[in-house]
Amino acid sequence: MVTCTMADEACKMNGADEEVPAEKAQKKSAKYDSGVADLEKVTDYAEEKELSTQDFAGAISAIGDQRNKEALEKQAREKELLKVSIKKEDVDLIVKEMEISRSQAERTLREHHGNVVNALITLTN
Repeated sequence: MVTCTMADEACKMNGADEEVPAEKAQKKSAKYDSGVADLEKVTDYAEEKELSTQDFAGAISAIGDQRNKEALEKQAREKELLKVSIKKEDVDLIVKEMEISRSQAERTLREHHGNVVNALITLTN
């Protein structure tokens, strides 16, 4: 830092000019430091929350169990639907009136326990 006497006006001006850029540099570095601090907060959080392989294995097995359960329920539903007796004339009527495939007509009719009216209402909605 430059030391000056009070009589030397030029020296005071130069000293003031030197301090202003130093203050600007400090402000700039403070801005960048706050951004770095924010970034460190984000990375610290991610590092703290580490997942173990046991957690993944548990989640995967739970998903697999759920899929197996749903598949068994679906098979049971299909077996139940196959037990429902339907008339060929009813299937033909639905195919002709609704212009859908025979398999879709049979399934809809079975879901409504052979009731043609309810099957047609469902297909129109």
